[in-house]
Amino acid sequence: MKKYELVVIGGGSGGMAAALAAREQGVREILILEQGEELGGILLQCIHNGFGLHTFGEELTGPAYAERYADRVAAEKIEVKTGTFVRKLGRGRTVSYVNGQEGYVTIEAGAVVLAMGCRERPWGAVSIPGSRPAGVWTAGTAQRYLNLEGYMVGRRVWILGSGDIGMIMARRMTLEGAHVLGVAEIMPHPGGLPRNRRQCLEDFGIPLYLSHTVTGIRGRDRVEAVEISQVDGDRRPIAGTEKTFEVDTLLLSVGLIPENHLLEELGVSLHPRTRGAVVDSSYETEIPGVFACGNVLHVHDLVDHVSREGEQAGRAAAAYLKRGGSAPGPEAAIEAGPGVSYVLPQRLLLPDLKAGQAQVKFRPSGRFKRARLELFLGGRLLGTVRKRYLEPAVMETAGPELFAAADWDTWDGEALSLRLTEEEEEP
Repeated sequence: MKKYELVVIGGGSGGMAAALAAREQGVREILILEQGEELGGILLQCIHNGFGLHTFGEELTGPAYAERYADRVAAEKIEVKTGTFVRKLGRGRTVSYVNGQEGYVTIEAGAVVLAMGCRERPWGAVSIPGSRPAGVWTAGTAQRYLNLEGYMVGRRVWILGSGDIGMIMARRMTLEGAHVLGVAEIMPHPGGLPRNRRQCLEDFGIPLYLSHTVTGIRGRDRVEAVEISQVDGDRRPIAGTEKTFEVDTLLLSVGLIPENHLLEELGVSLHPRTRGAVVDSSYETEIPGVFACGNVLHVHDLVDHVSREGEQAGRAAAAYLKRGGSAPGPEAAIEAGPGVSYVLPQRLLLPDLKAGQAQVKFRPSGRFKRARLELFLGGRLLGTVRKRYLEPAVMETAGPELFAAADWDTWDGEALSLRLTEEEEEP
């Protein structure tokens, strides 16, 4: 059985960044396994710009961003197997894959980085009354048909869900000559980034119906109309608020799910909110030597952040190999409290806390104009940082300043809690 120092599962931006970072740290035997026919993942169908501002200091399209990394992978002569589906991951870091050239193969790895990305929530996960005619697509599938295959999926379009891909497809369909009649969002706030709301909806005059959802699909062979309704605070349709729009296409942008089938088959517990693995500060999962990064860990706002997370996971995997698999040190669990949807990582390494190097990412559960981010240990307040203009669509970070005031030498193993509290406006 062939053995590699590092196997990276997934050849998108996170996986490529992890492999390159590990190579910079001296790891030589690296293998990237990618299900698609070329490196890049979902970026290859994202032909709009806006990628790379943080990583490269310039605006790139998705394919151009992926190409920057793929060229570096080729220059470093990192081994890549495309058209390869990973069937199984063992707790002993065995990886079984299949492709058309080799058939079914099992290899061993000193460390593994999971970077498989995420998938769209399917139609079956959305309870919409009505028949099942042609013309209902997930937004990502429609994007692939339009941008890679050159097919228009419809001419009169309604979009359910205001996630980034839904809003981007509203603009894309409009630019190709379709009439996008509107976007319905069940939450009282948009699901995607503010810049996409401005550039993709407001700039094109596409209405956004907040606190609305699709409550009916009409049509036998093809979608003929959709019915939307306003929802109450419990997201239940309000009778008498129905509106009907004649359309031939409904695009669903109703959430993304980390592609964690490999961990699920192992019986690894996933975080109930992110649906990704629970990880420590080095992005190591509960399986020693197995790391996770990017959208397989939690759904990101920007691809630049996926790449940065991949780099951190790649460096951590290299450090794990240099340590010979020993644990990096004690860990402190951190949980999401009121006002916080989730926090990541979920375990902070005590050496990082003592050295003033701890950092967390968190997603607010609601919109805040002014807020206090508070760190608690039991009922004791350890640190406070003030934040402005928070919303669920944007991932936030908190650095060492939040943890600096605590005496970590007296930490007794109790879990930490991160909370957000609304502050009043200044007079």
